[in-house]
Amino acid sequence: MDTLTQLRAASPYLQRCSTPIGRIEVASDGKSITAVALERHGALPHDGLAFDSTAVADEAVAQLLDYFEGSRKSFSVPITQHGTPFQRSVWNRLAALRWGTATTYGAIAAAVGRAGSGRAVGGAIASNPTPLFVGCHRVLSASGAVTGWSWGEGVRTKAWLLDLEGVPHSP
Repeated sequence: MDTLTQLRAASPYLQRCSTPIGRIEVASDGKSITAVALERHGALPHDGLAFDSTAVADEAVAQLLDYFEGSRKSFSVPITQHGTPFQRSVWNRLAALRWGTATTYGAIAAAVGRAGSGRAVGGAIASNPTPLFVGCHRVLSASGAVTGWSWGEGVRTKAWLLDLEGVPHSP
């Protein structure tokens, strides 16, 4: 089974929107948001799939647009994430981060009981299936620098999001 067929089976609903950081696509199983992708180099991962939306995906897009306008500081759509227990523990910590706040890879590692595992935390963050809704852009290096980000145009997109939220950071 190819990747597009697998996506359609697991998350049969898809919605897209245009934002200041590029197009975003939101996948849903009909009850919750299962994946979010940000445009990279002019493409989305599932550009080949037609829109077939549902109420939860439509609401997710509406909330994203409000976020980019600055009128939404938290999201209320249901999210379903599948991953290892370690990944889920990291994603749960990310989900607790609020608008305008930031943390470090090391602080998350310590919080999930894996002190000194900043690189492993970085790997879990890179696997976050629902960026923006689960604020992985709010994680900085120990020095406060914006480091790698797996979505959109990488560090540039992450810095833009931090600026939107007023989070101090260094380049």
